[in-house]
This record gives sequence, structure tokens and C-alpha cells, in this order.
Amino acid sequence: MPDGLGPRSGLAYGAAGDAPVRLPTDRKRAPPLIDLHCHILPTLDDGAIDLEDSVAMARQAETDEIEVVCATPHIRPDHEVAPQELESRVAVVNAELERQGIAIRVAVGGEVAEEEVERLDDETLRRVSLGGAGIWLLIEPKAGPLSDTLQHTVEQLTERGFQTVIAHPERHAAGDFFDRVAALVERHALIQATAALVAEGPASDTLLELARRGLLHLLGSDAHSSHAGRPVQLSPGLARLGSIDLLKPHLDWIANEGPRGILAGKPVAAPFAPA
Repeated sequence: MPDGLGPRSGLAYGAAGDAPVRLPTDRKRAPPLIDLHCHILPTLDDGAIDLEDSVAMARQAETDEIEVVCATPHIRPDHEVAPQELESRVAVVNAELERQGIAIRVAVGGEVAEEEVERLDDETLRRVSLGGAGIWLLIEPKAGPLSDTLQHTVEQLTERGFQTVIAHPERHAAGDFFDRVAALVERHALIQATAALVAEGPASDTLLELARRGLLHLLGSDAHSSHAGRPVQLSPGLARLGSIDLLKPHLDWIANEGPRGILAGKPVAAPFAPA
């Protein structure tokens, strides 16, 4: 289990059954940012290539005033991720971050492919839940437009006692996309967008329209390495959401309160309704 952050305190969560990881609360600013979607664990999936890369990603997070990064390696057949090893792998990264004096802590999690949900038993799903608290799962929709199968997956998980966060909907923006996302939200799923793509790029218009409709709840970096691609950074996307009247009063919830509750395994509902 990762250690705390020393003299500063706050709350995030590590693995199921463990004591909470402490978070800093002596900041003279808005609540710290929490990244719920990041491939920061080394030599595991298509994320960090080694421990040095993981540390560099944590330094990116520190620069952006992120204080908890949830490690979400791909849980799907093309990556050999052993869920029972995730706690120890997270502990190795946290030990190195503490050794180097980096005030970031990594929490347990996973990004579960939609197609894998039926195959995985409840114990395995709890191991890869966000924060390891056994409740919230980050689900990666299958390739292509959103379909009835994802809605069925959300309903199945609810029956099994889990709650769902849907990852990067911007990859599936085709057909009756907005209606499909609304149907997922009606079933109490939360929608997590990639922060860098909210901030800018061709997907930005689609994601901002989701936000205007009250169908976007959380941000994640979905960073994979310090060497290329998106950095471990949330603030530009969060600032862009501040331009949306519906979400502007709720940025602290999006950045901290919602993710904090998810990592704690609590019931979480957005403070704004679909428009």
C-alpha cells in the first residue's frame, strides 16, 4: 500500500481494504486536481515504458497541480495485465515518487474493455475498480459508434453492484451519439472526457456540446508516456469547461469532489442534470 504524503493531509484511496492515501490540503487555491484515467504504470500495457517514464509523468502531474493519478492500465486481451499484481505495481511507483520527494500519489484502477466485462468475475472487477474501492469501473467502449451493447453492459454492472464511468466518448461520435450518451447517463453512468481534447482539437466541439447538454461529468488525461502524446494534465480542459454556463459553477466537483467520491467508493451523482 502506498504511503501518505507526510505532514500534509487530505484524502484519496489506494487498494481495496487499505487505509486511505493522504492528500495535501494546505493549498491556497481551488481543491487539488484528480486524474481518474492515466497509463502511468511502467512496462505493463501501452503506457509508461519504464519507472523513469512513470516518474516523469508524475512530474507533469505535479506541474499541473494534480495530486492523485489513478493508474488505469488496459484490461483487455491484447495486454497482459494481471489484476492481482496491480496493488504491488502501484506501491513500487509510489515508493519511488516518495523517495524523490514528488508530492503525487498513484491509486489503483484499470480501464476495462466493454467486451471483457461478462468474462470477468466480481472479484477481478473489484481489483481493477477506480481507487480499488470495489464500486466504480472505468469502461472503454468497443470500437465504432456507441451501441446497445454498451447500455446493456452498464445495466449488467449495476445489477452486479458496480457503477460505471464511460471513458473517452469522443472516440465514438457518430450516428445517434448524443442520444446514446444521454441513455447511458439516464442509467447513472458518468461520462469522462479526455482533457486535452476538451481544450482543443477536432473533438473539442463535440465534447463542448456534450458539456452544454449536461452529459460530461469528469476529465482524465489518458496520458500514456512522458515521451510523446498527451501530458498528464487536466487544467486546460477544465478551463475550457469553465466557458460552459451549466458547468461553470461545478468545476471543483468535476476536478476534485466527484473523483474523490469515486476513489472512495461512494455513491456519486453529478450536481447538474442533463439539459
